[in-house]
Amino acid sequence: MHVQFLGKDPESQVDGSPTLYATDRTDRKTYIAQGWRVIDPEALAEIGEIPAHETLIEIPEEVLKYYARRYVQEAGDR
Repeated sequence: MHVQFLGKDPESQVDGSPTLYATDRTDRKTYIAQGWRVIDPEALAEIGEIPAHETLIEIPEEVLKYYARRYVQEAGDR
């Protein structure tokens, strides 16, 4: 699987996150999000148990504009 960099939160510091990538999977569209690990106890309690092979990351709405840009571009290619 290969990944394509889509964009990074413009407010991130030099080594910061979040960053969004698109994959080239052929069976479904997926994105890899690099972000802040969710450690807030209240949020974790409300969400419930997370399987050991999964994790939660928090990405700001600003980063999702990169997804929207790709979506609009692909819709225009059809």
